[in-house]
Amino acid sequence: MDKDTISLFSLYNIETNKKMNEIIRTLENDEWQKEFKGYFNSIRSMCNHIYIGDFNWLKRFSKLKDFEFINNSIFNLDIKFSESVFHSKDEYLEKRKILDNYINDFINEIDNIDLGSNLIYKDSKGNEYNKNFGKLIIHMFNHQTHHRGMISIYLEEMGIENDYSNLNSII
Repeated sequence: MDKDTISLFSLYNIETNKKMNEIIRTLENDEWQKEFKGYFNSIRSMCNHIYIGDFNWLKRFSKLKDFEFINNSIFNLDIKFSESVFHSKDEYLEKRKILDNYINDFINEIDNIDLGSNLIYKDSKGNEYNKNFGKLIIHMFNHQTHHRGMISIYLEEMGIENDYSNLNSII
């Protein structure tokens, strides 16, 4: 685990979200909210889940040391997984771009020593964990990738062509 690898994942996150969100921007409201059989049963609910997961991981990560990114007032919010973070597709698109910038700011603040450290944190149910910080960052990025894949399937189900998730395109 090293800083270059984590930086690559951050770049991948930004670029892939940008490409995916270009497609999402073209969706009609009924497509944005169309229900499928997945646990997160629409593109809207999937985007909401990814956003909340990323937001809460950033807050957990900030417990390792004093990071500058966390000083933004947005991180004073306490967002629960059951909440709806945005009311429209346009609001999602704006908030997602801002959050991706915070993720990138966070990644720019870490170093290889941080990646080897352990983070003590609590999950949304109050369970406490003590895990490797770098591996937890990989988990956050993997979580995003998993759910973007589900969004890709939903888009395909609607007949919307998409091919936004290619790590090879940025290396």
